[in-house]
Amino acid sequence: MRLDALLPAVLLDRYPPTWPTTTTMANLSLYTVTALLILDTDGHRVLAKYFAPPHLAAPGTGIAAELGVGPGGPGMGGLATLKEQRAFEKSVWEKTRRGGGEIHPLPPHLILSKSSTDLSFHVVGPLSTSNELMLQQALVAFHDAVSLLLRGQIEKRNVLEGLDLVLLAADETVDDGIILETDAAAIAARVTRPRPDTTDIVINEQTLLNAYSTLKDRVAQRIGQL
Repeated sequence: MRLDALLPAVLLDRYPPTWPTTTTMANLSLYTVTALLILDTDGHRVLAKYFAPPHLAAPGTGIAAELGVGPGGPGMGGLATLKEQRAFEKSVWEKTRRGGGEIHPLPPHLILSKSSTDLSFHVVGPLSTSNELMLQQALVAFHDAVSLLLRGQIEKRNVLEGLDLVLLAADETVDDGIILETDAAAIAARVTRPRPDTTDIVINEQTLLNAYSTLKDRVAQRIGQL
């Protein structure tokens, strides 16, 4: 039973409860990220990951509904098909390309953006229940991790060439709509390609001449032994 149900209405009016009520507790959810996007200067998709809680039978049901994720949140529907996602990404681009800061309300969604050369990074959450600070930390961590992985060259060409690393960085930042990590260095460390044990061999004209000279000497030695 709720504690506020045990108190007289007069006391509740004069001394509102300071503990979480049913309404405020409904907004406490780990599922805070609806989508993670990278768009180019024309609004075309470079990377897009849309999230939903696991074991979701239908949009707006299951865990998402029970935890009160809110309209526009992960698993709440409206972005299930490719057509809906493309239209949404176009709306995001139209909304954010005009400037006006890094936080953009696009009901029922809240969009946080960060631009870099010819790309823009976006994190999307539900407008009614989002924690802007958490979304901002996730966005900055993902952007900075990509910067570390691509050695500071965050351009469309480089992102496409290293798309495997960028996708892994996205997976290490957000999973099923839950923010996992906000430390860019930790994210980059988990997805960096392992260095080979062998040293790199530089092949040039001098290397070929040395190999030819060595081979020539060994052949001459073998002939002299006959």
